[in-house]
Amino acid sequence: MDRPWLTSYPDGVNSDIDIHQYNSLVEIFEHSVELYANLPAFSNFGTTISYAEFSDATESVAAYLQNKLGLEKGERVAIMMPNLLQNPVSIFGVLRAGLTVVNTNPLYTVRELHHQLKDSGAKAIIVVENYASTVQAAVTDTDIEHIIVTKMGDMLNFPKSILINWAVKYLKKMVPPYTLPNAISFKTVLSEGSNQDFVPTPLSHHDIAFLQYTGGTTGVAKGAMLSHKNMVANMLQASEWIKNDVLPGREAIITALPLYHIFSLTANCLVFMEAGANNILITNPRDFKGFVKELSNTPFTAITGVNTLFNALINTPGFADIDFTQLKISLGGGMSVQPAVAAQWKKITGCTLVEAFGLTETSPAVCINPLNLEEFNGSIGLPIPSTYCKLINDQGDTLPDGKAGELCVKGPQVMQGYWNRPEDTAEVLSNDGWFKTGDVAKMDGNGFFYIVDRIKDMILVSGFNVYPNEIESVIVEHKGVLECGVIGVPDDLRGEAVKAFVVKKDQSLTESELLAHCRKSLTAYKTPDKIVFIHELPKTNVGKVLRRELRSL
Repeated sequence: MDRPWLTSYPDGVNSDIDIHQYNSLVEIFEHSVELYANLPAFSNFGTTISYAEFSDATESVAAYLQNKLGLEKGERVAIMMPNLLQNPVSIFGVLRAGLTVVNTNPLYTVRELHHQLKDSGAKAIIVVENYASTVQAAVTDTDIEHIIVTKMGDMLNFPKSILINWAVKYLKKMVPPYTLPNAISFKTVLSEGSNQDFVPTPLSHHDIAFLQYTGGTTGVAKGAMLSHKNMVANMLQASEWIKNDVLPGREAIITALPLYHIFSLTANCLVFMEAGANNILITNPRDFKGFVKELSNTPFTAITGVNTLFNALINTPGFADIDFTQLKISLGGGMSVQPAVAAQWKKITGCTLVEAFGLTETSPAVCINPLNLEEFNGSIGLPIPSTYCKLINDQGDTLPDGKAGELCVKGPQVMQGYWNRPEDTAEVLSNDGWFKTGDVAKMDGNGFFYIVDRIKDMILVSGFNVYPNEIESVIVEHKGVLECGVIGVPDDLRGEAVKAFVVKKDQSLTESELLAHCRKSLTAYKTPDKIVFIHELPKTNVGKVLRRELRSL
């Protein structure tokens, strides 16, 4: 099959990966521990653990799960916490025990958590105590037999561990009352597990590493089955792509997006672990004042995030004063990066904000821009090694260059299917391995892909297709706008009309002034009919704008 984008590949980057380099994520972990034992692996709240210490802690968790809890290969363990040292320790403890990780958003409601636990059939859950009350209410009528509770400071150095645990519970009152009489403390798991015999579990490409739930903002959340092959493949694909810019054992990456999100899990935890980097875990990235303080005190070479996170940082006092001389990789994904945000980021940091594209179902990376771009180009980049992309119309026919159609992906990173949902799987995954992304895209003559919008978010105005991303990009170019979200609303004459929700940077900004700005760059049918100023946009925990909630405002 033809891959026209290969001529645009970065120098020295191979067009295919050797998927047999590792049999599992555990082999990657063991490889890194052997090479980088004494180097820092993860840092959080001023405490750093080395790769050797990371290995010891994960072995204790794995041994406890095997011996004390009697969990058997393939059984599922949910992990529900923000970015703490306990998070990667739990992830790799579960994987080393031959079990499957069910990554769980700690901000889930009782209903959402119950669905995920029930659907996945998880036998155990590891949860930070801040959300233990949600677990208490959600575990009824599920397969959960074991609950492990950790406190935020459990793996921090003394006395910070004591101080943070006390402050979180008693000063900030962030721990709602809960009753889980049979719960096991994470510290008990570490101490008792260290005295147990750990038995390595043979793993292959076919074993499921993660049940990664997706679709919760648009319907019932489905568990994407991501095998060890899927995750190993995507790690190798991304590593091959960035190899010219990464020095093994000498990188430090800011991990602000939560590790339960597939972007951060693969791009930060896996890719940079294989490179022997230090993952600097940011527990509460929404505290932008504290986030900027952390960046000021921590030399770093790479950062990943979503558009809203980058936008908030550049508008936080003190960010422009940070020393960015070591920063060489700024990677945006999860949602479209807006040109105005990318331009401001480059102006402040001197580092081009490079956009990538992926989905939960593709582990996640599909396309990445070359890291040596001089300027942001508005593209999601080129398909990464061993990846095929095509655009199709409603009839399934492949479209030529320059024509917009649904983006379809084929490669070793494409999921095995949705957990216990064969009909849903069949809707998006063909028998010959093509995955339908649900995104409208186009490709230029050099093989670069451009996302036009999500199919379900497209607005139809008098028969014309209108894409919210385009309008949002124009609106945020106005100096008085902080951020915005655009939706379609019913209109008797045109079918749908465009409505924009805007958060002001300049409080004197008026609707008429912003509409005049839009008319300079947008045709009449794309120009918003209504602009509503609001204080904050509804977002997911990783910063994606929830257009569904905008429709209810």
